[in-house]
Amino acid sequence: MAKKQLSFEKAIDRLEEIVQMLESGEYELDKSLSLFEEGVNLVKFCNSKLESVETTIKILLNDNGELKEGSFKPDEE
Repeated sequence: MAKKQLSFEKAIDRLEEIVQMLESGEYELDKSLSLFEEGVNLVKFCNSKLESVETTIKILLNDNGELKEGSFKPDEE
């Protein structure tokens, strides 16, 4: 059976759940560490998804009254 791919939205939901669990202070050190590691991996996954989407976003540019498609280039900081 193929492993179901995690969606960005489900990853964010799980991250919120992990934060609540860690903030509760109800878990032993080993379980807290495991949750933290899962959270770190989810953050990496979400960042990767966002970077991928960012490179594929197209914007419409107004060029002398005509709309033209261009690539999205975020401001460099």
